[in-house]
Amino acid sequence: MAALRPPRSVSSRDSSDGSERLDGAGSWDALEWTKIEPVTRSVSHVNSEFLLEAERVIEEGHGVVLVNRDEAGTLFVTNFRLLFLSDGTRNIVPLGTIPLATIEKFNKMVVKNQSAPRQIDRSPTRRLLQIIGKDMRIIVFGFRPRTKQRRVIFDALLRCAKPARIWDLYAFTCGPSKFSKPNSKVRLLNEYFRLLGKDSHCASVSMVEEGSFTLSNDLWRISNTNSNYTVCSSYPFALIVPKSISDEEVIQASTFRARCRIPVVSWCHPGNGAVLARSAQPLVGLMMNMRSNADEKLVASLCTQLVDGKGSRRKLYIADARPRKNALANGAMGGGSESSSNYFHSEIVFFGIDNIHAMRESFARLRDYLDTHGATSSDGMSSFLRHGGSTWGGGNLSSMSASVSTLGDSGWLIHVQSVLAGSAWITARIALESASVLVHCSDGWDRTSQLVSLANLMLDPYYRTFAGFQALVEKDWLAFGHPFSDRIGMPSVSGTSFDLNRQSSTGNLSSSPVRQSSGSFTPQTSNTSHAQNNYSPIFLQWVDCVSQLLRMYPFAFEFSSTFLVDFLDCVLSCRFGNFLCNRLKKQLK
Repeated sequence: MAALRPPRSVSSRDSSDGSERLDGAGSWDALEWTKIEPVTRSVSHVNSEFLLEAERVIEEGHGVVLVNRDEAGTLFVTNFRLLFLSDGTRNIVPLGTIPLATIEKFNKMVVKNQSAPRQIDRSPTRRLLQIIGKDMRIIVFGFRPRTKQRRVIFDALLRCAKPARIWDLYAFTCGPSKFSKPNSKVRLLNEYFRLLGKDSHCASVSMVEEGSFTLSNDLWRISNTNSNYTVCSSYPFALIVPKSISDEEVIQASTFRARCRIPVVSWCHPGNGAVLARSAQPLVGLMMNMRSNADEKLVASLCTQLVDGKGSRRKLYIADARPRKNALANGAMGGGSESSSNYFHSEIVFFGIDNIHAMRESFARLRDYLDTHGATSSDGMSSFLRHGGSTWGGGNLSSMSASVSTLGDSGWLIHVQSVLAGSAWITARIALESASVLVHCSDGWDRTSQLVSLANLMLDPYYRTFAGFQALVEKDWLAFGHPFSDRIGMPSVSGTSFDLNRQSSTGNLSSSPVRQSSGSFTPQTSNTSHAQNNYSPIFLQWVDCVSQLLRMYPFAFEFSSTFLVDFLDCVLSCRFGNFLCNRLKKQLK
């Protein structure tokens, strides 16, 4: 697994490209850091070379210690990030610098050193601020006693870390993007044209506005029936459907799928004619006996004739990403899974991938593991010293065994393996059997997006280039309605957001070999910060899966793991506007 590293030290080249519109704020070209002009302006509290465009200092604290590295410096809260400047080097410390949107929760803690038995404890308490990030970081800052600096920083985080409105995010303070780029709808249509073998056609804004993009080949066509998002608000404005299915039948079939997310084509094999399709679960009901002629006809149309000269029909696999018991349980709420007897030449397969809540809990355990066994842990003690000065390579088998056991207990690698195995299975059915595959989970925007986009990546080398990777994310994640705002934990367009954990904790410290004057600590934090919301690292997990493929086949990709880390930093920081909303429809408003 490619571990997420802290953001790089930021220079004056790293100015931001926001926008008044979400689409403009999210220029993918803005990731080309070296093309951004330097910022020149006077800043009273911190040298301007460390600030991005339109970034301003809100509060600052002096004499703060970054406990992870036992390094003193100045801590700044800006309108974009928490920035730690080393007193020794006067440079940004990447580990102690984290965008505000990347902060999952933060806690004030009061910690005391352990005193000798029967001795009155007159040692001052340590006042700490713990920052838990969505990028697997746990950062702890120590503040001088008898000062109000921790309160000042804490109150500033309360005001700035989770704005009440999406418009208060940093992405909207920088002005429009400086880079000219095609409209996101135009980019999606060009990708559709490529999939249908119509590369000679070039989409335009006028084509989108007039609805004149309904091209087709022998088997598939682009439908404009959802151009106003009236059929499905979480689907793209243009859909690839079988040529034999009319728009009226598409509308009829939408009533039988959860959230009206009908089966549509995500990718077409240019050689054997098989397709990879996606949808949400069918609404078969508690007794699993509800049917829809329109839905069955639409799904059957995915079983086109094989290119073998015999006229035989290809097989259709319906891949349900959920465990079978979960699919059956959804029947109580009207959902469920298909019956192969109702769908022509089909076979139902369950992948057994857990839901967003299991992934969230697994991610939290993985983060704790990385903090405990990492080189810069939040208790100030390195993994080297924690294990008695022995490294794994030095033969400390007991510490290695305990570490591997803890990593396994997190369950993260098992989940990653399940997603990768499911995607590889889909790829094999399409590439080796010339079969079509329809993928869905419950709503069709989490596990479905993971499986479909990974299978796309395996099947099509274009998606392993920079331009193709952008097209893949825009198509199967953004256009098909992955709820980024909910999953990343950002305020919605309506202004609602979840609360951060603000609970203070008190603990006792044993003496630390790193810092004898203070000590290591074990924070007592609440486990309920995300119990009642839809936050989940689904997209981060998918990027982890991509990194696994990249490690196995490094020469099959145009980009490296460094690009994936920078890309994920941009997603979590909300520095740009691409990933701020739950639906493409809301993003375009």
